[in-house]
Amino acid sequence: MEPVKNNSTQSWAEYGLYEYLLVADPDPVVQDKVLAQKQEFCEEYCDQSAIKTGSHIVVASFLAREAMEDTLIRWIQRICDQLQPFRVTLNNYSGFPPHTIYLRVQDPIPFLHLSQKLKAVDDLVRSSSCPPVRLIGKPHLSIAKRLPEPVYTKAMFNYSQKTFHESFMVHELRLLRRAHQFDTSKMVNKFPFAPGSQPWSEVA
Repeated sequence: MEPVKNNSTQSWAEYGLYEYLLVADPDPVVQDKVLAQKQEFCEEYCDQSAIKTGSHIVVASFLAREAMEDTLIRWIQRICDQLQPFRVTLNNYSGFPPHTIYLRVQDPIPFLHLSQKLKAVDDLVRSSSCPPVRLIGKPHLSIAKRLPEPVYTKAMFNYSQKTFHESFMVHELRLLRRAHQFDTSKMVNKFPFAPGSQPWSEVA
């Protein structure tokens, strides 16, 4: 059965599917600074999308059945057991016309390396008659999404002149689940990287 498209408010759960998001989170200090940016955007443009948008970097997203969770968790943890912590630097702003303002990830290589390993999860999801996994192509941290085009155009002009530069270490990933794109995401599991391993940049 064909699941509803992502731009619909209809629940994927009606088709026996949930959307799963595999995400990397900033540390608490950077998280607070990102949240301050979101609050500032909300106040300046009278748009609530900023504070409703998660303060994380989406590594992969996919639709799957809840009954698949235990298997997915095992597969993702096996992948994370092979990973070393890596540093992420958020450097200034950019946008996806005509709807999203985001913070740029300066060095995408660790995320692209991770995407390669997550192709095994894509194989699992496809073999269970679910749509392909959407692996990260351009890692970023969204400030505001689904903006009306006039708001996006005005905000992008202003944010292209702003600066933001913060770094943090990623030591784990989280798997989130939601019934539709406007649902509040619920955490399914945390996946710590290889214990005692050196940062990725030092061994790559």
